[in-house]
Amino acid sequence: MNFKDIENKNVAELVKQKSELVAKLFDMNMKNSLGQLASPHQIRTTRRDIARINTALLRKSAR
Repeated sequence: MNFKDIENKNVAELVKQKSELVAKLFDMNMKNSLGQLASPHQIRTTRRDIARINTALLRKSAR
């Protein structure tokens, strides 16, 4: 996910996308603990996507 794509979205879309990613991260962590996750590196990329969204939300609230 590119930061420029995130920056162009409004706050409501970002909050919705963040909640979806948090749910996805929870599922991936559960599958990883059970040994069913095919590619564990996706956990890292999802965490970083959530961090990018949080950064964009903070920037938008500071404006």
